[in-house]
Amino acid sequence: MDLAYIPSPSTGVINLGPIPLRGYAFCIIIGVFVAVWYGNKRWIARGGTAGTVADIAVWAVPFGLVGGRLYHVITDYQLYFSEGENWVDAFKIWEGGLGIWGAIALGAVGAWIGCRRRGIPLPAYADAIAPGIAFAQAIGRWGNWFNQELYGKPTDLPWALKITESANREAGLYHPTFLYESLWCVGVAVLVIWADRRFKLGHGRAFALYVAAYCAGRAWIEYMRVDEAHHVLGLRLNVWTAIIVFALAVAYMVISARVRPGREEVVEPKAAKAAAEAAAEAGADGDDDVADAAPDLEKRTDASGDSADSGDSGDSAGDVEHGADNGAGSAAKS
Repeated sequence: MDLAYIPSPSTGVINLGPIPLRGYAFCIIIGVFVAVWYGNKRWIARGGTAGTVADIAVWAVPFGLVGGRLYHVITDYQLYFSEGENWVDAFKIWEGGLGIWGAIALGAVGAWIGCRRRGIPLPAYADAIAPGIAFAQAIGRWGNWFNQELYGKPTDLPWALKITESANREAGLYHPTFLYESLWCVGVAVLVIWADRRFKLGHGRAFALYVAAYCAGRAWIEYMRVDEAHHVLGLRLNVWTAIIVFALAVAYMVISARVRPGREEVVEPKAAKAAAEAAAEAGADGDDDVADAAPDLEKRTDASGDSADSGDSGDSAGDVEHGADNGAGSAAKS
């Protein structure tokens, strides 16, 4: 008799009158809100303006959802396009199936578009939201608990996950890999926050650290899973993806630290320039202290690249393009 285990919910849907509230979708939504909220706090601390993270997230989140679903459908095409399967199910995102690799890759494209429109360097934005993304993943993994999916091998450990029988699964006690990954993601977020404060990471290196740390955990957690997956040379496809992306992320951190050491002093050129202009105007009205600060603000703004408009070809636009090739591209697939 098993005295201790983690029970699974009897249903993944709660009906609020005529409105079905699906646990998987609820976890994703909460995760997005946490990522935007915490990313906004970090962005303001870096010198950006409130609301910028949310404005760019309007581009990044839809792209990320599409990318995550595309990766899942492409890598598990047999679930939707094999004989006897209904291809329409490929659009039923609420039933589960988002690949983090695709979500990050295409989400980065959306973020790049949003950053480009505001004249913001993508690597700086990526650094600000990196821990929030890890927290969002930690929350989102509980959606797998609601759907009773992505569990590991059978086990009799006290924290085993009890799975009920259905057409696609066998009842039993299994490793709760969703919980392992959720806890790992919390640890990744804490690591990035600590390292960013300790070493003042910049130019996309905080985001690269998040990618590398997540991949390190995903590799061993993925190895424990028993759900159907494609294999290459005896390893699950996602294990290979984690290994490759980990190597790319580490390489980016090393090269970036040599080529662009330090951290961006100004992350939102328009905001910094507006502050400098406001300080100069205040100084003209007789505020000596503010007037003394104006030259420093202007100098910092000029040093960071004065291409606030999206059509400029200064350092800020260069940062965006550099981020699209490196900071965002390092998380190519989940």
